[in-house]
Amino acid sequence: MKALTYQGKRDVRVEDVPDPALLEPDDILLRVTSTAICGSDLHLFRGKVPAMEPGDILGHEFMGVVEDAGPEVTRVKKGDRVVIPFVIACGECFFCHLGLHASCENTNDGRGAIVQKKQIPPGAALFGYSHLYGGVPGGQAEYVRVPKANVGPLKVPHDLADEKVLFLSDILPTGYQAVVNAGVSEGSSVVIYGAGPVGLMAAACARLLGADQIFIVDRHDYRLAFAEKLYGAIPFNFESVDDVAEAIIERTEGRRGVDAAIDAVGFEAKGSKTESFLQTLRVEPSVGKALRDCIATVRRGGTVSIPGVYAGFVHAFLIGDAFDKALTFKMGQTHVQGFMPELLALIEAGELAPDEIITHRMKLADAAEGYAMFDVQSDECRKIVLTP
Repeated sequence: MKALTYQGKRDVRVEDVPDPALLEPDDILLRVTSTAICGSDLHLFRGKVPAMEPGDILGHEFMGVVEDAGPEVTRVKKGDRVVIPFVIACGECFFCHLGLHASCENTNDGRGAIVQKKQIPPGAALFGYSHLYGGVPGGQAEYVRVPKANVGPLKVPHDLADEKVLFLSDILPTGYQAVVNAGVSEGSSVVIYGAGPVGLMAAACARLLGADQIFIVDRHDYRLAFAEKLYGAIPFNFESVDDVAEAIIERTEGRRGVDAAIDAVGFEAKGSKTESFLQTLRVEPSVGKALRDCIATVRRGGTVSIPGVYAGFVHAFLIGDAFDKALTFKMGQTHVQGFMPELLALIEAGELAPDEIITHRMKLADAAEGYAMFDVQSDECRKIVLTP
């Protein structure tokens, strides 16, 4: 089959690779009908994530049709059309019973990304996301073996086009969890740092949950204009505003700051020259500019929600400011399985339209070109969908 493989920093190629096969009795074999390039895929593309090996198959946002199923699969059957969550969870462990699917204890035979690991087991395996997370072949391919098929795949109606439901695999639940973690409700004020796909999904979900003020920060005017037009977000370009946090606080009631801040950027935020240099040298794995701005912008007693990926430690994390303001932090990989049915119902009801963010549609054969485009945001690229 054809699949997009990692070969090194900024080197991905569509190659012929062996077809996957069922290995466990609760596996399914999926024929991929649509897949997407995620912003977190760019961390891999840029060589920022360790434990990648040449030939690894990328991709964790995908859906398709069940071609075969193991004898213990009861949730879906051959011919069903399903969306696959990027998190692989067993459904039976301590954390799965708590609804914390991304913390599943039983699916990841990799080390995980914790620095001070001690005896703590790694979190769940992820499709196509390094051997830290299990080295599981991803979905930017013609076929995928999907483990734990009684827990992950969500059957979707045939009258909904792929593009309507594809993002149930990751960015829509990730944006939704970020907003829920932020405590957004009717009348809330919230700032979202990052107007990429997750930031845009967070804006859509914040509007859905009744936020009164949604501020959004990015350096690309075309992404900010889109968020303003579709979600009524108030845009700020940090390259043209001297102090974004100060400017946002000025527009909040009593100049108290926003109720919640969402960091949808993560460890590759555009920070100071010193931070960027330290990250390049791998002395410091994460740049904390977006996180510091979140802490600065949020009011006392507010919440900082972090869907953006971080690794290791960050420079100048202002723990004193967070303590003084009595802030709450909520973060982590998305517990996708728990959100998928609810979000599918909202899509069916017309209350969410995640496909609106798509700008480019390409064939899987052109995936390397898509990565290069998305990496530099050329041609006003917001989101790329690939079809085999």
